[in-house]
Order: sequence, then C-alpha cells, then structure tokens
Amino acid sequence: MAYIGFVEEKGALYCELCYEKFFAPECGRCQRKILGEVINALKQTWHVSCFVCVACGKPIRNNVFHLEDGEPYCETDYYALFGTICRGCEFPIEAGDMFLEALGYTWHDTCFVCSGVSSESVLGLHALDVIAASVTNGRLTGLGAFLLI
Repeated sequence: MAYIGFVEEKGALYCELCYEKFFAPECGRCQRKILGEVINALKQTWHVSCFVCVACGKPIRNNVFHLEDGEPYCETDYYALFGTICRGCEFPIEAGDMFLEALGYTWHDTCFVCSGVSSESVLGLHALDVIAASVTNGRLTGLGAFLLI
C-alpha cells in the first residue's frame, strides 16, 4: 500500500480506494465518482470536463456562466443567444442596467446621446410621445418615442 495515495477526510486517513468507495462525490452529469479536480455549482459537484456550456461544449471551469431553463451557458454564448445588445456600445444590457428603447433599438441610458453634444437641445429629434425627456450635459434622459428628421 506504500504506492497508493492517501486522502484525509474528517480527520482520518483513507487510501484512494476507500476514499472513492465511501466519500468521493458523484458527478452531477455522468454520475461517476470524482477523484480529481471538482467544480461545485448549481448545488452539485461536477468533473471539470462535465460542467460545460450547453451551446459550445467548452468547460466553464471557474468562469462566469448564466442559466437558461436550468442549463449553464458560458457568458459569450448566453449573450449571443439570449441577451440584448446596446445599439450604441454593442455591449450586453445586463440585469440591473438602466436602458431605454428608442428608434427601434435598445440602448444603455448612457449610450443614447445627442449627436450635437455642444447643444442644449436634441438637434434632429422631434418628440412624438416624450415622458420627462430632457438633455443634460449632452445626454438624453427620460423615456419616449423619437423620430429622426
């Protein structure tokens, strides 16, 4: 037994065979015992090779992931498949971000700005149905529908 590794569990030493039999967690995907590096996510334990993005199949490891219908997606695939992209900066609009919909697109509130920044008015825009819209320091604030002329 000198060549078999040992694992400490609950203050006692166990050979690899006994550890696997009595203590090793089962993978949430393949149901096999995990004896190496583990991922703890979604209230389960996974082999690194089993906790993957359902879209691209790449291991998520310790990277950011998102759930859709209970399935994990890497950040890139999640936003490509389910996210809303800001028309101004082309970055995702994430939960908690302030945004508005205008001109048929979705914008971060800080990305929907007047083209004539030096002007105090919204040049080229006529409000059709403006709710508390105003321009402050070159940024349009408020919600509403706008028509470019």
